[in-house]
Amino acid sequence: MSYNNEIYALIDVNNCYVSCERLFNPKLKDVPVIVLSNNDGCAVARSQEAKDLGIKMGVPLFQIRDIVEKHNVQVLSSNYALYAEMSHRFHSILADYVAPGEQEIYSIDECFLKLTAYSENYDLVEYAQDMRQRILQWIGLPVCVGIGRSKTEAKLANHMAKKAKRFNGVCDLVSMDPKHRDYFSSLIDVSEVWGVGRQHSKKLKDLGVNTVLDLATSNPHQMRKLFSIVMQRTVMELQGVSCIELEQAAPTKKQIISSRSFGARVTDIESLSEAMSDYLQNAVKRLREDESLCGCVIAFAQSNPFDKNKPFYNKSISIGFAEPTDCAAVMNRAVMKRMNEIFQEGIEFKKCGVILTAIEPKSTYIYDLLSDSTQIEKNERLQEAFEKVKVRFGDKKLAIGPCKMHGRTWAMSRQNLTQNYFSWDGMLRIDN
Repeated sequence: MSYNNEIYALIDVNNCYVSCERLFNPKLKDVPVIVLSNNDGCAVARSQEAKDLGIKMGVPLFQIRDIVEKHNVQVLSSNYALYAEMSHRFHSILADYVAPGEQEIYSIDECFLKLTAYSENYDLVEYAQDMRQRILQWIGLPVCVGIGRSKTEAKLANHMAKKAKRFNGVCDLVSMDPKHRDYFSSLIDVSEVWGVGRQHSKKLKDLGVNTVLDLATSNPHQMRKLFSIVMQRTVMELQGVSCIELEQAAPTKKQIISSRSFGARVTDIESLSEAMSDYLQNAVKRLREDESLCGCVIAFAQSNPFDKNKPFYNKSISIGFAEPTDCAAVMNRAVMKRMNEIFQEGIEFKKCGVILTAIEPKSTYIYDLLSDSTQIEKNERLQEAFEKVKVRFGDKKLAIGPCKMHGRTWAMSRQNLTQNYFSWDGMLRIDN
């Protein structure tokens, strides 16, 4: 379904992870900073200064050691707890600018707003600038805003706002002169269009579609024949016809995956079990945040697939539950009973994890008449008490088993981790 005369805004935090770190450590301002992925492997966030040094997104740290040392690049581990809290505050501020149902939380650092109803009474550029100033003043994060007649065009406008200083952080393609809009679109590679990506951009370029303008002026019906209905919608969205509506609530996940590579090789069943329990509890936390139930857990572990000197080992088990559950204790007990089926002596395990499947909304599930309602209620009270303790005293203060204790050899390597300033342990202190 398509709609005309719609207006959307995309608000995006500039270099989100780096901006969060700079907020609490001003010494990082105006210097090159990179934030690393799990186990301090690759650069997943870069300050503009780091980008100017030629550091690419996703590049392994060991490949840029010379640049890091030569230019004194500040290297940080990902502080997910800090970023999640800042993201929550970012989205909460933006919720005040629109009515319920007109906001879509697209990602940790991106948010769509539907501004159709506000265009008659507000100057949308001024409205967007007010958003920028409030977010900067209240939580210290710099953002850019793109305004378009569709979500895809708003994405494109946001890209322009980030790249060109003339827009002062807000690019409005709705009110822009069509000639100017076409000019700017002709300067942007087609791979930058939301949903196109590298794979489709190669085929598009083979067809002579090299820029955003080329794609926007193509025939949407022809693009559907050459690609799919998704590409047709993309072209129509670039032409100002809204085809993709806001998602007020994320669809129920089909599965939840929680896995990590180890900081060091694991060779004993106790350490492997601890790691598996930790990742399972993380997955259950996400399950409960989604207000869902899990009917099946898949647990797996594997050795290093890139070690040419040793045979690759990969083992998994599947555990189904008679009644779907969201109780970490129930799932953990079931997995731990079968860890001996996964572990094998002599194997150097590199990674393990769990996959929660057969997921369904908790609100719509109807228990069987023969279900043990007393035990189900007991599990729910236990889980709620468990979570209240963690909220009050911190995530690492209580867990099932010893998996949250310090000094676990399997724990993810984060040698440059900053503190979580929103926890009691990480709260800033002012000494007299």
